[in-house]
Amino acid sequence: MAARTYDAFAGRWEANAQLALDTIAMRPTNGLAIGGFGINDMQWSHLDEISGNPLGSYEKDPVRVYREFQLTAGVCFIDQWIPENPLSIRASGYEGGGGGATTGAQRIVRDGMTIDSPEALVEHMEKYAFPGLVQWKRDLEANAEADVAARIAREVAVQDAFGLNMLKGPYDGFFAFPGFAYGTYGYANYFMAYALYPEVLERGFKLHADAAEVFNRIAARAIVEGRLPKLVRLDHDMADSRGTLVDVRTLDAIWFPHFARAIQPLLDAGIRLIWHCDGNLMDMVPRLLECGLGGFQGFQYEDGMDYERICRMKTRDGGDLFIIGGVSVTTVLPHGTPADVKRQIDWLVDKGPRVGLMLGCSSSIAPGVPIENIRTLIEGFRYYREHGRG
Repeated sequence: MAARTYDAFAGRWEANAQLALDTIAMRPTNGLAIGGFGINDMQWSHLDEISGNPLGSYEKDPVRVYREFQLTAGVCFIDQWIPENPLSIRASGYEGGGGGATTGAQRIVRDGMTIDSPEALVEHMEKYAFPGLVQWKRDLEANAEADVAARIAREVAVQDAFGLNMLKGPYDGFFAFPGFAYGTYGYANYFMAYALYPEVLERGFKLHADAAEVFNRIAARAIVEGRLPKLVRLDHDMADSRGTLVDVRTLDAIWFPHFARAIQPLLDAGIRLIWHCDGNLMDMVPRLLECGLGGFQGFQYEDGMDYERICRMKTRDGGDLFIIGGVSVTTVLPHGTPADVKRQIDWLVDKGPRVGLMLGCSSSIAPGVPIENIRTLIEGFRYYREHGRG
Protein backbone atom coordinates (compact mmCIF):
# COMPACT_ATOMS: atom_id res chain seq x y z
CA MET A 1 0.00 0.00 0.00
CA ALA A 2 1.43 3.37 -1.04
CA ALA A 3 2.35 5.84 1.70
CA ARG A 4 -0.08 8.72 2.17
CA THR A 5 0.70 12.17 0.82
CA TYR A 6 -1.22 15.44 0.77
CA ASP A 7 -3.09 14.01 -2.21
CA ALA A 8 -5.24 12.38 0.49
CA PHE A 9 -6.62 15.85 1.30
CA ALA A 10 -7.13 17.08 -2.25
CA GLY A 11 -10.65 18.31 -2.95
CA ARG A 12 -11.52 18.19 0.75
CA TRP A 13 -9.86 21.34 2.07
CA GLU A 14 -12.13 23.69 4.02
CA ALA A 15 -12.25 27.44 3.49
CA ASN A 16 -9.32 28.62 5.61
CA ALA A 17 -6.90 25.94 4.42
CA GLN A 18 -7.92 26.54 0.80
CA LEU A 19 -7.32 30.27 1.29
CA ALA A 20 -3.81 29.47 2.48
CA LEU A 21 -3.17 27.20 -0.51
CA ASP A 22 -4.37 29.86 -2.94
CA THR A 23 -2.23 32.52 -1.27
CA ILE A 24 0.90 30.33 -1.41
CA ALA A 25 0.19 29.73 -5.10
CA MET A 26 0.13 33.54 -5.58
CA ARG A 27 -3.45 33.42 -6.82
CA PRO A 28 -5.79 36.39 -6.24
CA THR A 29 -8.03 35.75 -3.24
CA ASN A 30 -11.16 37.37 -1.85
CA GLY A 31 -9.86 37.24 1.72
CA LEU A 32 -6.45 37.36 3.40
CA ALA A 33 -5.06 34.23 5.02
CA ILE A 34 -3.71 34.19 8.56
CA GLY A 35 -0.45 32.31 8.74
CA GLY A 36 3.20 31.89 9.59
CA PHE A 37 3.69 29.90 12.77
CA GLY A 38 0.16 30.73 13.78
CA ILE A 39 -0.50 33.03 16.74
CA ASN A 40 2.04 31.76 19.26
CA ASP A 41 0.57 33.46 22.32
CA MET A 42 2.64 32.21 25.25
CA GLN A 43 0.27 33.36 28.01
CA TRP A 44 -1.56 30.23 29.13
CA SER A 45 -4.68 32.07 30.27
CA HIS A 46 -5.10 33.56 26.79
CA LEU A 47 -4.91 30.11 25.21
CA ASP A 48 -7.60 28.87 27.60
CA GLU A 49 -9.92 31.88 27.28
CA ILE A 50 -9.80 32.26 23.51
CA SER A 51 -10.29 28.53 22.93
CA GLY A 52 -13.22 28.42 25.36
CA ASN A 53 -11.56 26.08 27.84
CA PRO A 54 -11.54 26.46 31.65
CA LEU A 55 -8.51 28.21 33.09
CA GLY A 56 -5.73 25.71 33.71
CA SER A 57 -6.60 23.56 30.70
CA TYR A 58 -3.56 24.42 28.60
CA GLU A 59 -1.09 23.28 31.24
CA LYS A 60 -2.91 19.95 31.56
CA ASP A 61 -3.52 19.30 27.85
CA PRO A 62 -1.27 21.65 25.86
CA VAL A 63 -1.48 20.14 22.38
CA ARG A 64 -5.27 20.00 22.30
CA VAL A 65 -5.81 23.46 23.75
CA TYR A 66 -3.13 25.06 21.57
CA ARG A 67 -4.70 23.54 18.46
CA GLU A 68 -8.17 24.70 19.51
CA PHE A 69 -6.80 28.20 20.11
CA GLN A 70 -5.36 28.37 16.58
CA LEU A 71 -8.59 27.13 15.00
CA THR A 72 -10.75 29.48 17.10
CA ALA A 73 -8.47 32.37 16.12
CA GLY A 74 -9.05 31.54 12.45
CA VAL A 75 -5.44 30.66 11.63
CA CYS A 76 -5.23 29.28 8.10
CA PHE A 77 -1.61 28.15 7.83
CA ILE A 78 1.07 26.98 10.26
CA ASP A 79 4.56 25.86 9.29
CA GLN A 80 6.31 25.60 12.67
CA TRP A 81 4.04 23.50 14.90
CA ILE A 82 5.15 24.25 18.50
CA PRO A 83 2.12 23.54 20.71
CA GLU A 84 4.20 22.95 23.84
CA ASN A 85 6.42 26.01 23.39
CA PRO A 86 4.42 28.20 25.83
CA LEU A 87 5.18 25.67 28.59
CA SER A 88 8.74 27.06 28.61
CA ILE A 89 7.57 30.36 30.10
CA ARG A 90 5.18 31.46 32.83
CA ALA A 91 3.22 34.66 33.28
CA SER A 92 6.10 36.18 35.27
CA GLY A 93 8.71 35.18 32.70
CA TYR A 94 11.23 32.36 32.35
CA GLU A 95 11.90 30.46 35.55
CA GLY A 96 15.02 28.47 36.24
CA GLY A 97 17.13 27.12 33.42
CA GLY A 98 19.69 29.45 31.87
CA GLY A 99 23.36 28.79 31.68
CA GLY A 100 23.53 28.11 27.94
CA ALA A 101 26.21 29.38 25.58
CA THR A 102 24.19 32.53 24.90
CA THR A 103 22.27 32.72 28.19
CA GLY A 104 24.89 33.32 30.85
CA ALA A 105 26.92 30.12 31.01
CA GLN A 106 29.95 30.61 33.24
CA ARG A 107 31.91 27.99 31.30
CA ILE A 108 31.30 26.60 27.82
CA VAL A 109 32.49 23.02 27.30
CA ARG A 110 32.17 21.12 24.03
CA ASP A 111 33.40 17.53 23.60
CA GLY A 112 35.46 17.88 26.74
CA MET A 113 37.13 21.08 25.51
CA THR A 114 36.69 24.37 27.33
CA ILE A 115 35.89 27.12 24.84
CA ASP A 116 37.51 30.09 26.53
CA SER A 117 39.15 31.85 23.60
CA PRO A 118 38.79 32.18 19.82
CA GLU A 119 41.80 29.89 19.48
CA ALA A 120 40.08 27.19 21.52
CA LEU A 121 37.03 27.60 19.31
CA VAL A 122 39.13 27.13 16.16
CA GLU A 123 40.77 24.06 17.66
CA HIS A 124 37.37 22.54 18.46
CA MET A 125 36.06 23.28 14.98
CA GLU A 126 39.00 21.60 13.31
CA LYS A 127 39.04 18.61 15.63
CA TYR A 128 35.30 17.97 16.04
CA ALA A 129 32.95 20.26 14.12
CA PHE A 130 34.46 19.89 10.66
CA PRO A 131 34.69 16.07 10.75
CA GLY A 132 31.16 16.05 12.13
CA LEU A 133 29.87 17.98 9.10
CA VAL A 134 31.62 15.57 6.75
CA GLN A 135 30.04 12.61 8.55
CA TRP A 136 26.62 14.29 8.51
CA LYS A 137 26.83 14.56 4.73
CA ARG A 138 27.70 10.86 4.45
CA ASP A 139 24.83 9.88 6.74
CA LEU A 140 22.38 11.99 4.76
CA GLU A 141 23.43 10.38 1.50
CA ALA A 142 23.17 6.89 3.00
CA ASN A 143 19.67 7.43 4.40
CA ALA A 144 18.07 9.62 1.74
CA GLU A 145 15.20 7.31 0.79
CA ALA A 146 14.12 6.68 4.38
CA ASP A 147 14.46 10.38 5.19
CA VAL A 148 12.15 11.40 2.35
CA ALA A 149 9.47 8.97 3.52
CA ALA A 150 9.85 9.98 7.17
CA ARG A 151 9.49 13.70 6.43
CA ILE A 152 6.35 13.15 4.37
CA ALA A 153 4.82 10.88 7.01
CA ARG A 154 5.52 13.43 9.76
CA GLU A 155 3.79 16.24 7.87
CA VAL A 156 0.79 14.09 6.97
CA ALA A 157 0.39 13.08 10.62
CA VAL A 158 0.30 16.72 11.75
CA GLN A 159 -2.13 17.62 8.99
CA ASP A 160 -4.37 14.77 10.13
CA ALA A 161 -4.31 16.27 13.63
CA PHE A 162 -5.11 19.74 12.28
CA GLY A 163 -8.15 18.63 10.34
CA LEU A 164 -8.98 20.23 6.99
CA ASN A 165 -9.50 23.88 7.90
CA MET A 166 -5.88 24.72 8.77
CA LEU A 167 -2.93 23.93 6.49
CA LYS A 168 0.37 22.50 7.75
CA GLY A 169 3.39 23.67 5.78
CA PRO A 170 6.95 22.33 5.84
CA TYR A 171 9.43 23.82 8.31
CA ASP A 172 11.34 21.54 10.71
CA GLY A 173 13.50 19.18 8.68
CA PHE A 174 12.95 21.08 5.44
CA PHE A 175 15.88 23.47 5.23
CA ALA A 176 19.53 23.67 6.17
CA PHE A 177 22.24 26.22 5.46
CA PRO A 178 25.44 27.49 7.11
CA GLY A 179 24.85 29.73 10.09
CA PHE A 180 26.59 31.51 12.92
CA ALA A 181 27.58 29.01 15.61
CA TYR A 182 27.13 31.38 18.55
CA GLY A 183 24.63 28.95 20.03
CA THR A 184 27.44 26.40 20.35
CA TYR A 185 30.35 28.63 21.34
CA GLY A 186 28.85 31.83 22.75
CA TYR A 187 28.80 35.26 21.16
CA ALA A 188 32.15 36.62 22.32
CA ASN A 189 34.41 33.77 21.29
CA TYR A 190 32.49 33.10 18.08
CA PHE A 191 32.62 36.64 16.75
CA MET A 192 36.24 37.12 17.84
CA ALA A 193 37.08 33.99 15.85
CA TYR A 194 35.04 35.33 12.93
CA ALA A 195 37.16 38.50 12.92
CA LEU A 196 40.52 36.85 13.56
CA TYR A 197 40.24 33.61 11.59
CA PRO A 198 37.81 34.21 8.69
CA GLU A 199 39.46 31.51 6.59
CA VAL A 200 38.63 28.90 9.25
CA LEU A 201 35.05 30.13 9.59
CA GLU A 202 34.62 30.03 5.83
CA ARG A 203 35.86 26.43 5.77
CA GLY A 204 33.08 25.66 8.23
CA PHE A 205 30.52 27.45 6.05
CA LYS A 206 31.74 25.44 3.04
CA LEU A 207 31.53 22.08 4.80
CA HIS A 208 28.11 22.96 6.21
CA ALA A 209 26.90 23.95 2.73
CA ASP A 210 28.23 20.67 1.30
CA ALA A 211 26.01 18.74 3.70
CA ALA A 212 23.14 21.22 3.45
CA GLU A 213 22.93 20.71 -0.32
CA VAL A 214 22.26 17.01 0.31
CA PHE A 215 19.83 17.81 3.14
CA ASN A 216 17.90 20.23 0.94
CA ARG A 217 17.76 17.80 -1.98
CA ILE A 218 16.08 15.34 0.38
CA ALA A 219 13.76 18.06 1.68
CA ALA A 220 12.85 19.13 -1.86
CA ARG A 221 12.05 15.54 -2.79
CA ALA A 222 9.81 15.20 0.27
CA ILE A 223 7.93 18.39 -0.58
CA VAL A 224 7.44 17.44 -4.23
CA GLU A 225 6.70 13.75 -3.72
CA GLY A 226 4.54 14.42 -0.66
CA ARG A 227 2.57 17.13 -2.51
CA LEU A 228 3.32 19.48 0.39
CA PRO A 229 2.87 23.26 0.10
CA LYS A 230 5.81 24.69 -1.83
CA LEU A 231 6.73 27.33 0.73
CA VAL A 232 9.55 27.15 3.28
CA ARG A 233 10.44 29.84 5.80
CA LEU A 234 14.16 30.06 6.55
CA ASP A 235 15.02 31.10 10.08
CA HIS A 236 18.37 32.17 11.59
CA ASP A 237 19.11 35.29 13.63
CA MET A 238 21.86 37.27 11.89
CA ALA A 239 21.02 40.83 12.97
CA ASP A 240 20.18 42.89 16.03
CA SER A 241 18.51 46.27 16.29
CA ARG A 242 21.57 48.03 14.86
CA GLY A 243 22.07 45.85 11.78
CA THR A 244 23.81 42.62 10.83
CA LEU A 245 25.90 41.01 13.57
CA VAL A 246 28.98 41.27 11.34
CA ASP A 247 29.92 43.67 8.55
CA VAL A 248 27.68 42.63 5.68
CA ARG A 249 30.65 42.91 3.29
CA THR A 250 32.29 40.00 5.08
CA LEU A 251 29.13 37.99 4.49
CA ASP A 252 29.48 38.78 0.79
CA ALA A 253 32.96 37.31 0.87
CA ILE A 254 32.67 34.20 3.03
CA TRP A 255 28.99 33.40 3.69
CA PHE A 256 26.58 34.33 0.89
CA PRO A 257 28.24 32.12 -1.78
CA HIS A 258 27.88 29.05 0.45
CA PHE A 259 24.36 30.01 1.55
CA ALA A 260 23.27 30.38 -2.09
CA ARG A 261 24.74 26.99 -3.00
CA ALA A 262 23.07 25.32 -0.02
CA ILE A 263 19.53 26.47 -0.85
CA GLN A 264 19.73 25.88 -4.60
CA PRO A 265 18.17 22.37 -4.51
CA LEU A 266 14.99 23.84 -2.99
CA LEU A 267 14.86 26.60 -5.58
CA ASP A 268 15.45 24.11 -8.40
CA ALA A 269 12.36 22.21 -7.21
CA GLY A 270 10.21 25.33 -7.54
CA ILE A 271 9.87 25.89 -3.79
CA ARG A 272 9.45 29.48 -2.65
CA LEU A 273 11.78 30.41 0.21
CA ILE A 274 11.03 33.27 2.58
CA TRP A 275 13.10 34.67 5.45
CA HIS A 276 12.04 35.27 9.06
CA CYS A 277 13.13 38.81 9.96
CA ASP A 278 14.60 39.42 13.40
CA GLY A 279 16.41 42.71 13.97
CA ASN A 280 17.43 45.15 11.25
CA LEU A 281 18.61 43.15 8.28
CA MET A 282 17.79 45.68 5.57
CA ASP A 283 21.34 45.33 4.24
CA MET A 284 20.72 41.62 3.74
CA VAL A 285 17.36 41.96 1.99
CA PRO A 286 18.62 42.66 -1.56
CA ARG A 287 21.33 40.05 -1.14
CA LEU A 288 18.83 37.42 -0.03
CA LEU A 289 16.67 38.24 -3.04
CA GLU A 290 19.68 37.88 -5.32
CA CYS A 291 20.26 34.41 -3.84
CA GLY A 292 16.74 33.46 -4.93
CA LEU A 293 14.50 34.12 -1.92
CA GLY A 294 10.91 34.97 -2.71
CA GLY A 295 9.64 36.81 0.34
CA PHE A 296 9.85 37.70 4.03
CA GLN A 297 8.00 37.19 7.32
CA GLY A 298 8.04 39.00 10.64
CA PHE A 299 9.58 42.51 10.58
CA GLN A 300 10.83 44.59 13.49
CA TYR A 301 9.70 47.96 12.19
CA GLU A 302 11.08 49.78 15.23
CA ASP A 303 14.58 48.57 14.30
CA GLY A 304 14.46 49.95 10.78
CA MET A 305 12.84 47.18 8.75
CA ASP A 306 11.10 49.12 5.96
CA TYR A 307 7.96 47.07 5.35
CA GLU A 308 6.57 49.37 2.68
CA ARG A 309 9.82 49.37 0.71
CA ILE A 310 10.25 45.60 0.99
CA CYS A 311 6.70 44.97 -0.22
CA ARG A 312 7.51 46.92 -3.41
CA MET A 313 10.59 44.82 -4.16
CA LYS A 314 10.71 41.96 -6.65
CA THR A 315 12.34 38.56 -6.82
CA ARG A 316 15.46 38.18 -8.93
CA ASP A 317 13.19 36.96 -11.73
CA GLY A 318 10.97 40.02 -11.47
CA GLY A 319 8.07 38.39 -9.63
CA ASP A 320 6.10 39.67 -6.66
CA LEU A 321 7.23 38.82 -3.16
CA PHE A 322 5.32 36.60 -0.74
CA ILE A 323 4.89 38.50 2.53
CA ILE A 324 3.62 37.47 5.96
CA GLY A 325 3.04 40.85 7.58
CA GLY A 326 3.39 40.67 11.33
CA VAL A 327 1.70 42.78 13.97
CA SER A 328 4.55 43.83 16.27
CA VAL A 329 5.00 41.67 19.37
CA THR A 330 7.58 44.09 20.81
CA THR A 331 5.70 47.39 20.56
CA VAL A 332 2.06 47.40 19.47
CA LEU A 333 0.72 44.24 21.10
CA PRO A 334 2.34 44.62 24.54
CA HIS A 335 2.32 48.41 24.83
CA GLY A 336 -0.37 49.69 22.45
CA THR A 337 -4.12 50.03 22.69
CA PRO A 338 -6.71 48.02 20.75
CA ALA A 339 -6.92 51.01 18.39
CA ASP A 340 -3.16 50.73 17.79
CA VAL A 341 -3.53 47.03 16.99
CA LYS A 342 -6.31 47.72 14.50
CA ARG A 343 -4.33 50.58 12.94
CA GLN A 344 -1.25 48.39 12.38
CA ILE A 345 -3.30 45.59 10.83
CA ASP A 346 -4.86 48.12 8.44
CA TRP A 347 -1.39 49.44 7.55
CA LEU A 348 -0.03 45.96 6.88
CA VAL A 349 -2.90 45.31 4.49
CA ASP A 350 -2.82 48.71 2.80
CA LYS A 351 0.94 48.64 2.13
CA GLY A 352 1.28 44.92 1.53
CA PRO A 353 1.47 43.24 -1.88
CA ARG A 354 -1.74 42.70 -3.87
CA VAL A 355 -1.25 38.91 -3.99
CA GLY A 356 0.83 36.64 -1.79
CA LEU A 357 0.01 38.45 1.46
CA MET A 358 -0.72 36.67 4.72
CA LEU A 359 -1.24 38.31 8.11
CA GLY A 360 0.28 37.15 11.36
CA CYS A 361 2.44 38.27 14.26
CA SER A 362 6.04 39.38 13.96
CA SER A 363 7.17 36.64 16.35
CA SER A 364 5.98 34.83 19.48
CA ILE A 365 3.80 36.83 21.88
CA ALA A 366 5.34 36.98 25.35
CA PRO A 367 3.14 36.93 28.47
CA GLY A 368 1.79 40.28 29.59
CA VAL A 369 -0.07 41.39 26.47
CA PRO A 370 -3.55 42.67 27.43
CA ILE A 371 -6.27 40.20 26.47
CA GLU A 372 -8.14 43.09 24.79
CA ASN A 373 -5.27 43.44 22.33
CA ILE A 374 -5.33 39.71 21.57
CA ARG A 375 -9.08 39.83 20.96
CA THR A 376 -8.66 42.88 18.71
CA LEU A 377 -5.87 41.11 16.82
CA ILE A 378 -8.06 38.06 16.18
CA GLU A 379 -11.08 40.19 15.24
CA GLY A 380 -9.00 42.26 12.81
CA PHE A 381 -7.62 39.11 11.22
CA ARG A 382 -11.14 37.69 10.97
CA TYR A 383 -12.36 40.81 9.18
CA TYR A 384 -9.67 40.69 6.52
CA ARG A 385 -9.95 36.91 6.19
CA GLU A 386 -13.66 37.19 5.45
CA HIS A 387 -13.80 40.51 3.57
CA GLY A 388 -10.34 41.00 2.11
CA ARG A 389 -9.35 44.52 1.16
CA GLY A 390 -12.95 45.30 0.24
